[in-house]
Amino acid sequence: MSQKFPVTQAIRALRAAGVEWTDHLYDYEEHGGSAVAAASLGVDEHCVIKTLIMQDENRKPLIVLMHGDREVSTRSLARQAGVKHIEPCTPETANKHSGYLVGGTSPFGTRHPMPVYMEASIAGLPKIFINGGKRGYQVCLAPADVIRLLKPTLVDAAQA
Repeated sequence: MSQKFPVTQAIRALRAAGVEWTDHLYDYEEHGGSAVAAASLGVDEHCVIKTLIMQDENRKPLIVLMHGDREVSTRSLARQAGVKHIEPCTPETANKHSGYLVGGTSPFGTRHPMPVYMEASIAGLPKIFINGGKRGYQVCLAPADVIRLLKPTLVDAAQA
């Protein structure tokens, strides 16, 4: 019996762009984050990329892509983005901006276009796992495809 993979806005966006990816389902755990995804899929958490919805001091939303095993230095990110302050959105606000539920947020096919900031070292990985637009669903693809589709600003914002 074959598994049925979800068709989300993210998948529609990837298909429309002609991107190749593989589907990976796992048992979602509330507040489990990238560690649970990595353990479930048997991959290094460094290759599981978090999609975070944040906002600047004017409440303008933005997407941050970060390694699963790293945290974002919002101070460093704000400096590189040319704003005074960046903070995470509340889950409700993040859901509103992205069109996805927190824990299932994909950077592809978001409800509203937002600037994307990606940790520069992600670009050097051969393959990454990133949310496919549903809790418990990751897609594996090349970072070059993420860069081609999202045109992110590459930053060095991982906390030391």
